[in-house]
Amino acid sequence: MDYYAIQGLRENHPGWALLRADHAPLLVAFFVAAFIEPNRRNIPRRELIDALEDVLFMVRDEQGDAAFPRSAAEYLDNWAAPEKAWLRKFYIENQDDPIFDLTPTTEDAVRWVQSLQGREFVATQSRLTGIFALLKTLVQGSETDPEVRLAQLEAERAAIDAKIEAVAAGDMPVMTGPEALDHYQQLRAQAQDLLSDFREVEANFRDLDRKVRERIATWEGSQGELLDAIFTNQEDISGSLQGRTFQGFWDYLMSPAQRAELSDLLEKTTQIPTLATVDGVGEIVNLQRDWLPAVEQTQGTVRRLSSQMRRLLDDKVFLENKRIMQLIRSIESNALALRNDPPSGTVTEIAAQQAEITLPFERPLYKPGTQVVIDDAVELAEDTEVDSSALFDQFYVDRAELQANIDEVLGQLPQASLGQVLELHPLAKGLAEVVTYFQIAAESGWADIDASRTQTLSWTTSTGARREATVEHVTFVRPE
Repeated sequence: MDYYAIQGLRENHPGWALLRADHAPLLVAFFVAAFIEPNRRNIPRRELIDALEDVLFMVRDEQGDAAFPRSAAEYLDNWAAPEKAWLRKFYIENQDDPIFDLTPTTEDAVRWVQSLQGREFVATQSRLTGIFALLKTLVQGSETDPEVRLAQLEAERAAIDAKIEAVAAGDMPVMTGPEALDHYQQLRAQAQDLLSDFREVEANFRDLDRKVRERIATWEGSQGELLDAIFTNQEDISGSLQGRTFQGFWDYLMSPAQRAELSDLLEKTTQIPTLATVDGVGEIVNLQRDWLPAVEQTQGTVRRLSSQMRRLLDDKVFLENKRIMQLIRSIESNALALRNDPPSGTVTEIAAQQAEITLPFERPLYKPGTQVVIDDAVELAEDTEVDSSALFDQFYVDRAELQANIDEVLGQLPQASLGQVLELHPLAKGLAEVVTYFQIAAESGWADIDASRTQTLSWTTSTGARREATVEHVTFVRPE
C-alpha cells in the first residue's frame, strides 16, 4: 500500500470519513450501543429512532440543544445517504418501515476505535496454540505421501496413548486460571470477528449481484449468451473463495451432530471454576443463537439474489414476447384491411433463405504482378543540328469561324446538311474541322445527328492528296 492508495482511502473510504466527521463521538457511541454490544442487526427505523433519541437526550442534557439540533430521524437518513454510507437502509417484504444495519466499513471503524482503549488482558498463549493447530492442519491436510501421513497419525496415536496412561496413573494436568482466561478471551474475540465477517460477506455478495444486474440491463447479445452469463455468475458467487468457505461454515452449523457438540462444549465452558468470576461468561452459551440469524440472513441474501436474477430474466423474456405479439397483430390487422380490396401486384417481398456457397476452386489463382521495366539510362545526343520546324508546324481550328460558316448557309436556306456547308466552305484543316463541326452539332439545340444515314466528306491536303471520310449525317436547322 503506497502513498496514493492511502490518500484514496482517506478521501473515499466511508470508515475514514466517519472518523473525520464532527459528530464522530456520537456516531461511534450510538453504533456501539445499538449494534455492536447487543450484537444486533437489521433494526427497524422506529426502534432505532427511539434509541438515538435516548443518546441525544443525554448528550444535550450536558452540552445543550445546540450541540445536535437535528432530529433523530434526520440524523439516521443522513447517515444512510449514499454519500455517507455509514448505515444500510433497506426494506423487507410485507413491511413499510425501513430497516437499518451497519455497513462493514462502519463496523471496522467502530471496532478500531474500541481497540484504542487497550485491553487489560491480552491472550498470547491461546494464540500460539491456535497457530500451531492451524499449521498442523495445513501441513497434514496438504500431505500427499501416504507413508508420511501414516507416520503422522501413528505419532498422534502414540501421544494420545501416552496421555491416557498418564491420566490412568493419576498424572492429569489441569489448565491454570490464567491459561483458561487466555483461551476464553481468544474465544470471545474470534466469535465477535466471525459475526463481523458475516456482514462483510453479505455486502460482497450484494456487490457481485449489482454487477450482474448492470450486465443484464445493458445486454445486447443473444438470449443464450445472457443465460450463460447468469449461470456463470451464480457459479462465481457460490464458487468464490468467500462462497465456498461460507458454505462450509453453513454445512458445519447445520449438522445436528456438530451443533450438539458445540452446545455441549459451550455449556461446559460456563462450568469451568476459574471462569466463574469472568463477566459475561454465561452469555457464551448463546453463541449459536447469535450466529444462526446472521448466517441465515447471509444465506437468504444469496437465495434472494438468485431469485431476483431469474425474475429479471423473466421480465426481459416477457418484454421480448410482447414485442413479437405486437408485430403479429400488426400483420393480422393489415391482412384484414386488404382482404376485401387486395392490391394488384406484389404487396411485399421476403428474401428467400439461401446458403451462400463458395467452392474452393472458384477462388482465382494467384497471378504475380507485371513488372514494368523502365529504362532510365540517359543517352547523350550528339551536338548536331535538329530540325525544330516540327514544333511550329501546328494549326488551330477556329470554332467561331466554323459557326459563322453554318450561320451564313442557314441565312440562305432553312436547313442545310454538313455536306452543303462544306460545298460553300471547303475543309481547309482536314479531319480536325470535321470533328469541330460534329462538336458544334452535338452542343446545339438546332442540329440533328442521324446515325441511320451517312455522308461522305472529302478534302485535299496541303500536299495535294485527296482524303475522304464517311460520317453520320448532320443537319443544321435555322433557329426560329
